[in-house]
Amino acid sequence: MKQKDRHHLHLLCDVSELIALLTVSEDIENFLQRTVDMVARHMDADVCSIYLYDEKSEELVLRATIGLNPSAIGHVRMKIGEGLVGITLAELEPLNEGLASRHPSSEYFEEIGEEPFDSFLAVPIRRGTELIGVLVVQHKDRDYFNDVDVMVMRGIASQLAGAIGSARLLIESNLQKKDQTLEFSEEQTVKFAKGKMAAGGQAFAPSIVFEKSHAGLLDEHQDECDEESKHSLADFHRAVQATAEQLKEYQERFARRLPESAALIFSAHLMILKDVRFYHEMEKKISEGVPPAAAIRSVARHYTELFSSSAHAHIQEKANDVKDLAGRILKNLVHKDEIDPTSRRDRIVIARDLYPSDVLRLASEGVKGIILVSGGATSHVAILARSLQIPLMITDEPLLLLLPEDTLVIMDAENGNIYVKPSEEVVKEYQSKEKALLAQEITSKDIFPETYSRDGFRIRLLANINLLRDLKFAHEMKAEGIGLYRSEFPFLIRSAVPSEQEQFLVYKQLFGEMPGKDITIRTLDIGGDKLLAYQDLKGETNPDLGLRAIRFSLHYRDIFHQQLRAILRAAVGAKTVQIMFPFISSLDEFFEARQAVYECMRSLERENLIYHQQPLIGVLVELPSIVEIIDELAAEVDFLSIGTNDFVQYLLAVDRTNEKVVHYYQPYHPAVLRSLAKIVKAANKQNKKISVCGELAHEKDFIPFFLGIGVRMLSVYPKFLPSVQNIISNLKICEAEEYTQRLLSEVTIKGVQRTIDEWGKSYPAI
Repeated sequence: MKQKDRHHLHLLCDVSELIALLTVSEDIENFLQRTVDMVARHMDADVCSIYLYDEKSEELVLRATIGLNPSAIGHVRMKIGEGLVGITLAELEPLNEGLASRHPSSEYFEEIGEEPFDSFLAVPIRRGTELIGVLVVQHKDRDYFNDVDVMVMRGIASQLAGAIGSARLLIESNLQKKDQTLEFSEEQTVKFAKGKMAAGGQAFAPSIVFEKSHAGLLDEHQDECDEESKHSLADFHRAVQATAEQLKEYQERFARRLPESAALIFSAHLMILKDVRFYHEMEKKISEGVPPAAAIRSVARHYTELFSSSAHAHIQEKANDVKDLAGRILKNLVHKDEIDPTSRRDRIVIARDLYPSDVLRLASEGVKGIILVSGGATSHVAILARSLQIPLMITDEPLLLLLPEDTLVIMDAENGNIYVKPSEEVVKEYQSKEKALLAQEITSKDIFPETYSRDGFRIRLLANINLLRDLKFAHEMKAEGIGLYRSEFPFLIRSAVPSEQEQFLVYKQLFGEMPGKDITIRTLDIGGDKLLAYQDLKGETNPDLGLRAIRFSLHYRDIFHQQLRAILRAAVGAKTVQIMFPFISSLDEFFEARQAVYECMRSLERENLIYHQQPLIGVLVELPSIVEIIDELAAEVDFLSIGTNDFVQYLLAVDRTNEKVVHYYQPYHPAVLRSLAKIVKAANKQNKKISVCGELAHEKDFIPFFLGIGVRMLSVYPKFLPSVQNIISNLKICEAEEYTQRLLSEVTIKGVQRTIDEWGKSYPAI
């Protein structure tokens, strides 16, 4: 590899330089200019330019450059498909031309002076489905840029997508005012409320109403009613500086606590803070005599309405960033200290709505549960709460927001009940449930490092994890490896797709903390109820059957390849790495996904980057279409794992989250049992590893069935490992096989249920 390549590869790995760039930039234009300066320096390029896509005019606009005529910034425009830059965005692929003038689509703009530059390399900048722009480098020498340069530029564009995307949104402005203020009478009260579960669990604790990121300070009626005219322009400057320092501190804190959230979570806040029309408009109003607090509110409302008026859901969510940021500035301006985090410890928090960063903060403060008083929670907030094991409920009862601090509340997310000032009878019922749950818990000292049935058959128990922080618990529970790592979390909490390097750091820690053990990483499983904040798929009429999981990955190859490359690089030195594709419906789909792994291995080879050279490649069995081709699929894969949740849902055509049809979700349906038996038989016939990683893997009625059909590997959440081991150690495989044959011989659901009940009476220890 040339010295030049080694030099600029450092940029791909240096996220800290980008963060520093955000910190020192005075405004949006300054940030973009610093970006092109930095990229040109690392790439040894004579020219670097950023073109941003204007959705309104459907044109690419030159917004920053070094090496070309700076007076052309904001004036040079082209349609998608026009010129080399337009072709790059139209095809969403890098364009590398060693002699650009000879390209048939080449178009020169005299006013920018690009004639002397023969070599041209452009990469698209996008975030999920959102088109952001094009990053370009040019050089006077012919054939200057090589394949490694292309790889580096793609990585740079991916890292910059979130920040540049925010810059683009701030540059394109439109205003439409909207007021959603809700007021309540203080005399109103509530004793009981119904809600729906977003994250399971229950809690009994004093409540506290959470004013999300000081949102109440933005209320319009406060402009005249509080004594804020005493604040000066200097006070405003101090408040802005304090806000910037807080954002950096939050980012560092969350990076330490949750490595998945390490980079650029607050980039949108930082970009808004540096926008000339955000910061300077406030300054201007204050200089004209408007009180600082009123100026902040006025400008914040402008931007809130700007983003709220967008047709894109992910852009509408930017309004929350504006509210959060403006609230922080106001908080620092009026010196209203943050609530002492210890005051929220062991509390049930009631909030109007939450940002992902708020959920992270509440988790670090040790809250017992969260009740959201709104129409719903974004999928990433709900999944984050589930991952952090914080009960989360959603209710339409606004009176809960009026509860005095320390009001006792019981929240039962499983049954959808919220009790305010519960009676002694309700409290006793709750406490008896808690005692029953605690009695079932087994400590780590009671767990054996290996699991055997009563007649000596070896069964491997692995852990399912969502977060790296779950690894500690998996260790304590003596998990023999990770049977399922859900890789969605780093994607769900960001405002942009995490770069290859960001994912690499996460996976590197995953492998590093489980040395010598098998690790199975499920590739991105987005879609259904797990939508990215920057993903415009909410318009799908049936997202559960739409562009999700492996379909999403194969549709967005650059995102897929970044993830696969990160996994392969991070797994160097690991004993076994298993790459598992979700939602596979055919052999063709598996072949296409597997080929992507091979392509990534070849690209890493060309770039002289070290990687794990023998990954095992398998499938998460979730779709009924797999059953009839299972023999052929088992012959091709290295391993299989059964995701029982979706498998049952799709086989029986039941939405398990729909309370009107949930009773049709019957895992003990004869078709389900026979399909599972057929899958396991095919895997064992081919001597391929087969595991179960869905929720049924820890159900006491199903564990004997799985062992009876030949499963010798179960993967469950760490908290279930003790109980699963206890069941297996009290069970003989021959007994399980007999039980299984009885189940498989039944033709009705009632018959299966009757057999399960009889088994339970015969084996009370299990």
